[in-house]
Amino acid sequence: MFLSQIEKRVVKLKRILAMIFFLATANPVYASEPAGGGISGIAITFFFIIILTTLGITWWAAKRTKTASDFYTAGGNITGLQNGLAIAGDAMSAGALLGLTALVFARGFDGLIYAIGYTTGLPIVVFLMAAKMRELGKYTFIDVVCARLPGKSVRIFSASASLIIVLFYLIAQMVGAGQLIEVMFGIDYVYAIMLVGILMILYVTFGGMMATTWVQIVKAVLMIASCLFLCFLIMRTVGFSYAELLKKAVRIHPLGGRILIPGTLTQAPWSAFSLGIALMLGTAGLPHVLMRFFTVPDAKTARSSVGWATLFMNIFYLMIFIIGFGALYLLRTQPALFDAKGGLIGGSNTAALHLASVLGGAPLFGFLSAVAFSTILAVVAGLTLSGASAISHDIYGCFSKEKPGKEKTEMKIMKWAVVFLGGLAVILGIAFKGQNIAYMISLAFSISCSSTFPVLILAIYWRRLTSRGAVWGGATGLLFSLILTALGPSVWVKMLGHTAPVFAIDPPAIITVPLAFVVCIVASLLEREPAPQPMTKIS
Repeated sequence: MFLSQIEKRVVKLKRILAMIFFLATANPVYASEPAGGGISGIAITFFFIIILTTLGITWWAAKRTKTASDFYTAGGNITGLQNGLAIAGDAMSAGALLGLTALVFARGFDGLIYAIGYTTGLPIVVFLMAAKMRELGKYTFIDVVCARLPGKSVRIFSASASLIIVLFYLIAQMVGAGQLIEVMFGIDYVYAIMLVGILMILYVTFGGMMATTWVQIVKAVLMIASCLFLCFLIMRTVGFSYAELLKKAVRIHPLGGRILIPGTLTQAPWSAFSLGIALMLGTAGLPHVLMRFFTVPDAKTARSSVGWATLFMNIFYLMIFIIGFGALYLLRTQPALFDAKGGLIGGSNTAALHLASVLGGAPLFGFLSAVAFSTILAVVAGLTLSGASAISHDIYGCFSKEKPGKEKTEMKIMKWAVVFLGGLAVILGIAFKGQNIAYMISLAFSISCSSTFPVLILAIYWRRLTSRGAVWGGATGLLFSLILTALGPSVWVKMLGHTAPVFAIDPPAIITVPLAFVVCIVASLLEREPAPQPMTKIS
């Protein structure tokens, strides 16, 4: 009965989208014409084909999602290659493509620091966590921590930290989605954000992890293919010489040769080092990434999936070196793309989309926009799933006793949590309009490496860690990362308008990560409790 209702709703939604598609292709409306001839019916066709494909995947997955295990972990039946593509899909987000291209377009080499940092995080997960987590956990990484540390306080803290990290990451994706739809269709930013929220809720509520995983796989393949084609077009303009591309970028950029020098690193070395720590260690504490290790059947497959993910991620981020400098060079030869103040129309986050329009016209612009949008939907679906699981499985499951029907109740709470988080993500996406996507993601990484990462790594490898030590240490890292970020240059100066930051290092990971570890260790050593029991697998 429930599945038939789902099918009816999906069919109805498809009809509505088909009508919207007909109206859009008959009379397309958009805010500004990209170079290359404007948005055509072909471009919008790509967009709706991909949207309908992802909805079809959700309908297919909904028929196969019957138990809590199916909903949280796709039944643990995902292969290493499939999970590797899905993990890479989380990293190859539109936030990464749009945000990193925007940073390189504006600052040259400094924007590539983020790309290097992202690719170094996964090997840490491979060697330290992947196998251990798959052996010990059930649905979430919090299960792993609680397999080692007793008490409700640990589970509640870990769930709360997960929700905060998820919300920061969601903000970045929602901002990217809003700007993308605003530029492509001319839809008001607020309505664009609401559209993303609605589709995100549909994916997670009906399809669970199965739908989220397969949407990630499809969009990861499309993202790599479209970026490879874009790189080919860029390199063709410079005779397939990367050195020539850099020379042309240097000639046309106002900063000249300084765009090839790490200027930010020399001006604020401590902040640069702190950023490196956040990007490298933050991956190992991201809830939506860690949750994927429970979708595979065993620890060996978990390790292989991260190996595949590392390969695909490195390919993608290497292409950012070409796409970023290609945008820096080619877009500055198109005066029509800039407004009266010299800013890129649609904001710097749309540099990759304008580049696609310059090189491939409306069809390539539409295809890359559609891929980027599906990427955002897949990432926000994974984020929402991990956040909702923290509410339903980790918080509700903590307070409820084992009783008949508990699993069904937990899934109902999960779906209501998805609706709540979707609405909250829409509100926050509107509030943070205009923020750089890559920087917002780095904030999530900073909070992650300061709170969940120290607790998780110590829970796995240090037998003397206590529940109180984990809560105090993790809460200290979380609190100080939020406070010091608010007092730093990006918030205190750029957002709040003060003349100088109270705390100059941004992000503050260089302070908050060691602080979290120290508090965890000291609080555990000072606590007089019986020696903790070895970790046992959660059944």
